[in-house]
Amino acid sequence: MSKLTDKASYLKGLAAGMKLNMEKDSNKLLLEVLDMISDITAEMEAMNEAHEELNEYVESIDDDLADLEETLFGDDEDDDCHCCDCEDDDCDCCDCEDEDDDELISYACPSCGHEIEFRASDVDFDEDYLCPACGKPVFPELEEGEDE
Repeated sequence: MSKLTDKASYLKGLAAGMKLNMEKDSNKLLLEVLDMISDITAEMEAMNEAHEELNEYVESIDDDLADLEETLFGDDEDDDCHCCDCEDDDCDCCDCEDEDDDELISYACPSCGHEIEFRASDVDFDEDYLCPACGKPVFPELEEGEDE
């Protein structure tokens, strides 16, 4: 970006060296164009600096998000059965308790009150889940301004 600033400064110096005065219309136009070029290069340099700052900020957000994902979702190594030596998370070789039972959620349909049980990890709020009793959406979309 400094090349543009340098070129604009060079052109203004060249015009000053030519001793252009504002009395001639052609000189007046040329000097105004040179001033405009200087303003444009200054603005572009400011935008470039702002872009670099924004890029650094986005990269730091991306790093923070990666750390958060790692904290929330972690490794899949924890899914292995821990009571025996098998590496299957759907282990049938032993009578161990399913560790995900504590994630089982009971939810009442907002339309009919029917109790629905599901695992929190299985819910995708981008999908439409219908109540098996009344057939209406279990998680209805809220209108703007409506309380949750």
